[in-house]
Amino acid sequence: MAGEGGNCLIRNDWICAEYVRTRGQELTDATLQHVGITVASVVIGLLIAFPLALAARRWRGVAGPVLGMTTVLYTIPSLAMFSLLVPVFGLSAAVVVTGLVLYSLTILVRNILAGLAAVPEEAREAARGMGYGPVRLLFAVELPLALPAVMAGVRIATVSTVSLTTVGALTGYGGLGNLIYEGLHSIFKAEVLTASVLCVLLAALADALLLCLQRLLTPWTRTGRKRKRAMA
Repeated sequence: MAGEGGNCLIRNDWICAEYVRTRGQELTDATLQHVGITVASVVIGLLIAFPLALAARRWRGVAGPVLGMTTVLYTIPSLAMFSLLVPVFGLSAAVVVTGLVLYSLTILVRNILAGLAAVPEEAREAARGMGYGPVRLLFAVELPLALPAVMAGVRIATVSTVSLTTVGALTGYGGLGNLIYEGLHSIFKAEVLTASVLCVLLAALADALLLCLQRLLTPWTRTGRKRKRAMA
């Protein structure tokens, strides 16, 4: 059996358990790098998108430029984006993270704005009547009610970032993309397929975890659905 498993490497099969067994550490390192780049990009993107969304909501003159700028950035091909950033950051992980942050902004800014816009005016008026100031109103009332839309944006941005991180292989910081790129270059089928499957599983797992987090943070949405079913 061991001989048959080893033969799949010699035959260059697409599915090869021997490859996974012998390259386990390499796959683990690539996956951890992929996760690290994805988490850093989404977190930084969220930290930048939040004040941008607040500024766009507060001043209408800012909304057009902010939404236009983030949309234009999203339309730039990833290869061109990373190439433009290399002279600034050099061949480093910062190139990939910066590019992914810029791509995430259009999704995050729009979803934060949509979530805040969907907050019922009655909720705002009731909070103001209880003496809530602008900051307390935002963090204690508006943001919690906007969480479903915000989390939907985070989920989309995360899955998109997991996918785009693979392009970072061009700079040597692409996580699983490094293995896909090397496998395509050397026509190593097992390496290409294994890294690709891990990338898909990573995106699915991230989306599932964020969905669970969203449900934990917004228990009232489940209550609302149950009431609607009961009334039906």
